[in-house]
This record gives sequence, C-alpha cells and structure tokens, in this order.
Amino acid sequence: MRERLQKMLERKVSEFVGEKKTRDENIIRKKEAMSKRNADIVRTYAVGKISKAETKDGFRHLYYNVHLKHLIKQGDFFYVEEELQRRKASFAKNELYEDMEIPVDFTLKKREKYTLEADRNPVGERYSYDRLKVVQYAERWWNDYNPAYQKFEVDCTNYVSQCIHAGGAPMRGYPNRSKGWWYRNKNWSFSWSVAHALKNYLQNSTAGLRAREVQEPQELQLGDVICYDFQGDGRFDHNTVVTGKDAYGMPLVNAHTYNSRMRYWAYEDSSAYTPNIQYKMFHIIDDGS
Repeated sequence: MRERLQKMLERKVSEFVGEKKTRDENIIRKKEAMSKRNADIVRTYAVGKISKAETKDGFRHLYYNVHLKHLIKQGDFFYVEEELQRRKASFAKNELYEDMEIPVDFTLKKREKYTLEADRNPVGERYSYDRLKVVQYAERWWNDYNPAYQKFEVDCTNYVSQCIHAGGAPMRGYPNRSKGWWYRNKNWSFSWSVAHALKNYLQNSTAGLRAREVQEPQELQLGDVICYDFQGDGRFDHNTVVTGKDAYGMPLVNAHTYNSRMRYWAYEDSSAYTPNIQYKMFHIIDDGS
C-alpha cells in the first residue's frame, strides 16, 4: 500500500514540474511575481515524500512535503531558489481530485502574551557582526534544525535569532523573558522566538544587539532582517534573514516555518501574502566596521 501511494505521489510531483505545472497556484503566483522583476523560472526540480495518508469521506488524502528547486534567470544572472512546501493531494478512484498547499498559521505566536521591558540604564557592548558567518549558518540550517536549540511549530524567528547570534550579536537580559534578547538552557526571551517581539526589540534596543531601520530594501546587507505583517494589522507575523542579492541588488532571504532559501524578499508568491502587507527592514549595527 505504501509503495502504491508513493507512486501516486511521484506521478503528482512529476505533473507539478511538467506540463500541468501552470495549473498550480503557487507556480502561477511565483511566475507573476517573477515577471515584475524581469526574471523567469528556467526549470523546477521537485522531490516529494509522504508524511501521512488517510481515507476520509470517500477520498484518499496524501499529506506530503515537496522540496522544490527553482533555477531562476534574470538577464545574464542565474541563481537557485529552494523551498519546502507542505501539501495535501486528494484522490478519488486513483485519480487526482485536488492538490493544495497547507497554509501556515502564522498567528500561533499571537496567543503568547508578553511585554518588552526597556533598559533603564543600558550598558553599551561593542561587537563585530560577521555577515559571512550569518549567511553560512543560514545556509547550513535553512532546511534543518540545529539540535542545540528548541524547535518551534512556527520557527521563523527562532531561526533568524540563531543566524544573528552566529554572526556575533551578543545576548543580554537573561533570565527575564520580557527583557533583552537571549537563549540559554532551553529557555529564551520572547524576542528570541516571537516575530512581533523581535521586531520591537530591533526597533528599540540601545544595548547589545542593535539595529537601524531602513526604508528601502536595496539598503539592506547580508545578515540583515526583514519583518512581515501579512495582514497589515500592526502585528508582525514572520521574519527572514538576508542571504543574497538578485541582479538588481534586491534582497534574497532565507526563512523557516515554510523553509526556504534565496527567496525574493517581498513574499508576493506566498500563500500568506495579502495586499495589506507591511514590512520593517533592519540593518544590524556592526561596531567593528
């Protein structure tokens, strides 16, 4: 049974990157976003793996992860974007009835109540920020999880915090979860793991890890951070780290939750995207530069 289901999935994945791929909403959104920046997907490779199978209401449902690699061309510039999607394919009498991406609930962390305390007497701590180490860490763990840290269901901010720390950004505030930015002994500050809390911290910190908000994505450098408010309601849902630039100097980012690497910063191809999206862009301060 498992082998037959895997063959059904392999046929589905083959269609995903073959003649039927233009019917997939994710590919349609991505192609539309690409055309705005004079880019094109030259080729897409996909590998799928079943995570769960169930029969319900007369349908056979396959829950699966698909690892996508897109070869992207911008003029004479080529790069590879990768992403991991969680999807569900429903079959009736061995014929595909529906295939859909399982949306991410970025609101999970909104249930966690927290306050961010300001430092009354901040003590400056100079540090050098190694942007190459940030990128190296982001690339190593973009589709994996460092066992030295807790893994979260909504893991984007935890991943970005790890990347920033790998670059040399100092922790402070332990053991107060509402203060500073830190991770220690399987415990962590709200700013380490909650998207909105990290945005607030970067916006207001005057000691330890510090950042400067910029208005244009071209101003960002490798190792900088972008925060996303998908609904435009003032509560930020998602964070990414800059790991590259495209042919026009626009940021490409890595992220967790829906794991991705070298993704175009604006997220217009995401199922979470809405026309109300708001961004906050932060340049991490480097005292050594």
